[in-house]
Parts: sequence; structure tokens; C-alpha cells
Amino acid sequence: MEAIKNTIAENMGGVAHALARDDQKFDIEKDIPDQSGKVAVVTGGSEGIGYAGAFMLLKNNIEKVFIVSPSQDVFNGCQNDIKEKLGADKAQRAVWVKCDLGDIPSAVQAAKDISNGADRLDILVLNAGRGIMTYQLTEGSQIDRHMMVNHVGHVALTSHLLPLLKSTSEKGTVRIQLQSSNAHEMAPKDTKFASIDELNQDLGPNGQYGRSKLANLLYARYLDRHLHKSNPNILANATHPGFVETKMSTQDIHEPYPTAGYGMSVAMAPIKKDQWEGATSLLYAATKTDRSGEYICPPAIVEPGSELARNPELGESLMKLTREILKTKFNMEISDY
Repeated sequence: MEAIKNTIAENMGGVAHALARDDQKFDIEKDIPDQSGKVAVVTGGSEGIGYAGAFMLLKNNIEKVFIVSPSQDVFNGCQNDIKEKLGADKAQRAVWVKCDLGDIPSAVQAAKDISNGADRLDILVLNAGRGIMTYQLTEGSQIDRHMMVNHVGHVALTSHLLPLLKSTSEKGTVRIQLQSSNAHEMAPKDTKFASIDELNQDLGPNGQYGRSKLANLLYARYLDRHLHKSNPNILANATHPGFVETKMSTQDIHEPYPTAGYGMSVAMAPIKKDQWEGATSLLYAATKTDRSGEYICPPAIVEPGSELARNPELGESLMKLTREILKTKFNMEISDY
């Protein structure tokens, strides 16, 4: 019975979160600690779940939040919304950083802009992503776009923010959140992350997305094994948002599934979470948890993840391949944390 309740709480909207045990509940309206003096980065923070996360950090007095996204027009819209709902002071604390995470030099420049604009970084929310869409290669690197946007770009960004993250951890807790999904279970069972040729196989929309979400979860646990081990004040956790009403589930889904996509965008609408409910596990991981290496489902339920997600050797293979991509395609070396 508890497993059924957890499944409903993790995935559905409305009163679903109330089904979680008391020790697994988290209410974004009353349980987010005061963030005064802190600085955050939120990728994909100008719309959907990412925007809900950034908005709630500002509502809880964060000093500055860098919103990493490709479109200034979209950012301007969210900043106007913040100004209207939270006031001009909070709106001015939101700073746009231009970045296409599928373009590694763009991710590196974003990290430089952030580092030049802050002397600390307490929260790193790695939320941006390409949803369930068809197979595509990036223009420059000719690598699967799902993996580049959802994983490799975030690795490049995080790696170049490490000095700031580490120096901040000398003063207190630093939290890294990676947006995975229960869709990581759609990754092929024979996933090995052994080569670029393997990455560039067309697995279909669900397989491409699922594998990239598996990478997010494996990367969180890799950071826990390596970065957290040597820097215990840096916590790294992955999250699942649930079924959420966002652009991914209402518009992007029609790109691979012009007809069947209506099942996701229309038929499931009554049971989906809104963007605020969808940000619950993100905000718990970014502001509250004192643990690392977990996979957190809404509201604050820790799950083991799939068999592949629990395989540390697969995580090591993923990061070996990630380093190979960054070295051979972009002449970039990253540390082992």
C-alpha cells in the first residue's frame, strides 16, 4: 500500500503529495529555509519547473540567482513576472546568463560570467533539458543532442564552476541538484556508455530521453563518490519531478508524436502537477536535504532508481566517455573532482 501511495505522490498533482509519510513531506510554501546571503544558479530557470525553482528561491530571500537560458526574451518575461509578484528588488536579483548547453563553449562562457559576477555559489540547479523528441546531432560536435544538452553541457558548466563551489563549501553547505526523471528507466538495458558511436545510435524519442536522464542520475552519484567525498560540505542529488504540465509535455511532445502526443498533453492534463508542484523535489534537494548521492522523488521520497542507475561502474564509464567527448571535440580537460 505504501508503494502505491508513493507512486501517486511522486507523479500526480493536486492532493497527491499529502499521501507521503510525514518524514517524506516537503511544502514549498512553508518548508524552504531562509536563503538570505546565498547565491544560486538555475539552468533552464526562465520557464517551467526551473522558473518555479528560481521564483521560490527569490521569494525566500536569496541574494542572487543566475538564470541560465538561451533566450533573453523569455528571461525578460519571467523577470517581469517576478517584479509583479515579488517586487522590483527581488526581480533585480535575477540575472540572465546566455547559454546553449548543447554548445560547450557557450557553457564554459556561462561559467566564466557567473564566476565573474559572484564571490560564492551555494546552490547549483542543473534543470535545463531536451525532452522527449526525435534523434538529432548537434551541429558542431555531431553528438546526440539529448546527451549534449542534458548531460555533457552540464558537466562542462559544473566543472568550470568547481573553484567557486569548493570555496563556498568552506563556509557552509553547498547543494547541487540534477533533474533526472523516472523516465531514466526507459534507457536501453544494454547501455554501456562505451563510445561516441554508441551515443549516436537512434534509440527513438523515449530511448534518447531516457538515456540522458539516466546520465543525470549517474552523474549525481558520481559527484557524490568523488566531489562529496573530498568536499563533504558539497551535496549532490538527483530528482524526479513527476508528471508536470510544462512546455515539454504540452508542446514538445508533439514533435515526435504528432497524434499520440495528445495523450500526454491533453488526456493526462487532469492528473499532472503544475510547475510549482513539479519543483518540489528540486527545491528540497537545493535547499533542505543534508544528505548526498540520493534520488529524490516528490515531495521528498528517496528511491533507489533502476538497476543501471545503481551501477557505479556504469557511472565511471559515462564520465570517461564524457571526458573523451570534451577532449576530442573541444580540446577541454576536466578534473576528476
